[in-house]
Amino acid sequence: MIPIKFFDSKERENFLKKLNEQFGIKDFPKEIKIGKLGKERIILFSGDISEEEIEKIGEYSRIEGIGMYFAKEQGDGIRLSIEGTEFIKDKITKNIFEMDEKQAEQWMYGYEIQGNIKEKGFFIMKFKDDFLGTGKASENRITNFVPKSRRLKFKETKFEENETRRN
Repeated sequence: MIPIKFFDSKERENFLKKLNEQFGIKDFPKEIKIGKLGKERIILFSGDISEEEIEKIGEYSRIEGIGMYFAKEQGDGIRLSIEGTEFIKDKITKNIFEMDEKQAEQWMYGYEIQGNIKEKGFFIMKFKDDFLGTGKASENRITNFVPKSRRLKFKETKFEENETRRN
């Protein structure tokens, strides 16, 4: 079983500070509980059941499906899930990578974004009004973290091999 632990006020404050530094998120709903599932997975929960009751249930049963998978906290930053980016999309003010239509299509097929990317670190991937998860920029590309089960299925149009690489 994967243990769940909800953040106390100091842990919550530290996590929200990291979100602000990384993505410019200054305001986060106070009624939303933030917890860690295992070592890296961050979940959000808003419900009538108490944190203590959830943790007690977790001692006897799998509770991986509780709440919303929001992000993964890694040593080099926070990687928001697709749902996480949608949940706080109106609050994100920095580290947004605006994709054109071709890039967005490639992204949803699981390809990396190639190009002249000067900054490094995690970026929120955006196409028009849609947020499509988080990528990690390094060495003139943005690595794709869209899970294989969430990617579009390959179609007849093939992307040029030298433009992108599929994970």
